[in-house]
Amino acid sequence: MPEVQVVFYMEDEGTVPMTAWLEELRAQGKHRAKCIKWLTLLRNMGRDLRRPKADFLRDGIHELRVQLGFENYRMPYFFYGRHRVVVTHGISKHTDEVPPEEIDKAVKRKDKYESNPELHTFYWEGA
Repeated sequence: MPEVQVVFYMEDEGTVPMTAWLEELRAQGKHRAKCIKWLTLLRNMGRDLRRPKADFLRDGIHELRVQLGFENYRMPYFFYGRHRVVVTHGISKHTDEVPPEEIDKAVKRKDKYESNPELHTFYWEGA
């Protein structure tokens, strides 16, 4: 599988939930670094990335799965076309399950993105 382009979902007003979440993790340097490493893995492996690093949730939504200690980090994403991955946001939690409302949020963002990709694409340079 060729390398894919990893972009972040951007809201109508220009905010980018994923960059805000990564900024929140800045104080936890190695946690943030591991999340960025997983984004790089996603870029390099695309659809070939599997459990335990990635998994399918539902409705076209996948997740990057990062664990450090008792903290679980999840980054919902979807594929747009053959060579683009759109990461919708990040989740920090203590349980293994992704809350259904977080998946619903990712599905809504996927629908908005697909209706106007130009408006909702943030080109992230970190991965």
